[in-house]
Amino acid sequence: MSAKMKRRSFITLLGGAAAWPLAARAQQSAMRVIGYLSATGPNERLLAIFRQNLAEAGYIEGRNLAIEYRWAEGRYDRLPGMAAELLRRPVALIVASPTPPALVAKAATTTVPVLFGVTDDPVKLGLVASLARPDANATGVYFFLSDLAVKQLGLLRELAPAAARIGLLVNPDNTPAAF
Repeated sequence: MSAKMKRRSFITLLGGAAAWPLAARAQQSAMRVIGYLSATGPNERLLAIFRQNLAEAGYIEGRNLAIEYRWAEGRYDRLPGMAAELLRRPVALIVASPTPPALVAKAATTTVPVLFGVTDDPVKLGLVASLARPDANATGVYFFLSDLAVKQLGLLRELAPAAARIGLLVNPDNTPAAF
């Protein structure tokens, strides 16, 4: 190999070595931020499942993902302020569950995706246009629990046909519980 070739190879190697840190930095994506809006307090079992599913998709909290948690702890009047806080952060996605946080998150933004978990029909709630085609920034899971309640009452009637009264505990501030 000639001296000219060696010099050219050395300069190429040196230039490449200098560019490696820049290329590595360019390949690292900025840390994504997810907002987590809940009507209750932390449920460690559900949060562990949530984090595990994110990890399976390649998102590790603290490494390439930050999660901003907001817990209303049953005080639904705090939800709009909490949603506004998350949007100021800004977040790439809002996870909202159950129904009250989902409704608040959907009302707070038309651009940030909202992932919900609700127990009442999301079409009837106005969260999505249809189950097949949500056509908006919100999508999620519908847990058919309100449909199940009718079946549960029917089963209760079969188990206790002589019962004259049935008590039901609800949170009147929870939209699906409003009669």
